[in-house]
Amino acid sequence: MSAKIITVNPEKLEEKNIHAAVEIIKSGGLVIVPTETVYGVCANANDAKAIERLYAVKQRPRNKPFSLLIDAEEQAEALAEGLSPKVYRIMDKFWPGPLTIILKAKKGGTLGLRMPADPVALALARLSGVPLACPSANISGQEPPVDFNQALAQLGNAVDLAIDAGPTQHKLESTIADLTGDEVVIAREGAIKKSEIEFAAKRKQVLFVCTGNSCRSVMAEGLLQKKLKDSNRDDVDVISAGILLIGGLSASEGTKEVMKNAGIDVSRHRSQQINKEMLLRSDLILVMEKVHEKEVLRAAPEAKNRVFLLKEFAKIRDDDLEVHDPLGHSLDYYEDIFYIIKEAVERISGVI
Repeated sequence: MSAKIITVNPEKLEEKNIHAAVEIIKSGGLVIVPTETVYGVCANANDAKAIERLYAVKQRPRNKPFSLLIDAEEQAEALAEGLSPKVYRIMDKFWPGPLTIILKAKKGGTLGLRMPADPVALALARLSGVPLACPSANISGQEPPVDFNQALAQLGNAVDLAIDAGPTQHKLESTIADLTGDEVVIAREGAIKKSEIEFAAKRKQVLFVCTGNSCRSVMAEGLLQKKLKDSNRDDVDVISAGILLIGGLSASEGTKEVMKNAGIDVSRHRSQQINKEMLLRSDLILVMEKVHEKEVLRAAPEAKNRVFLLKEFAKIRDDDLEVHDPLGHSLDYYEDIFYIIKEAVERISGVI
């Protein structure tokens, strides 16, 4: 029996046009769907019978798992464990897009995840409300289909519905990056070059945290940015934030003054509060006081091994490892705090 065919325009997609495909997925059926790389065949990954049928249709060995299409990073957090800043950095850079990433699964083993850029595939994943097992729409060992007719010729008589959206954008399979270890391993180079992924993986993000993000963290951020620039380094992003709810404030006048004397203009700085997203994406979180560390870990317990007192990380020998708040104090006190932070920044710039 031939599959029912739906023709859509991916550039002017109306979601009502793929409701039939959504219902088939929910009922355990199989759907041929376009992606920006090749055509795929999708099934509800949570439906064991649908997955068994998918294996049979593909004539695929049972020991070769299917990668999953998802529509949001939150699904990756729900399905995988140990998401490092490197993983978030790569997801932020290449998703939605033609990249499948292999991660450690919460249920054990590994799994492959991809957030497609193709509007049809992305909408199908979102409207179905489940991860979609979605290998290429071909018999295992055959060439992956890059247009609808190729997919229909191979699997048209074995699925319930097929969505025709014309030829795919890249006409090339997704790149597969294994992110389960410390190093990125490219299992398959496809639409995204290996060098692009490796470059993104090597970048780091350093976050400085103080109370209001108007004094100490601003000094540290500006000093490290200048140090990295003077060293011709562009592989580290430096940001700062505070633990207070107030945001959008400028740097304090004392901070502006001591930073100006150091040749650094912070007049455009606007304060922001820490949030879980920035904490999960930071490779190194340097705080000024223990209370800041406590608030960071309350917001993101996963950051436990990446948060340090600034003086502690810089290995500054001092009975008092906290950098105290200069707000409300004299300019001389601001300068004292500035030089403490400057010494710490100079030390850590050589190890990040």
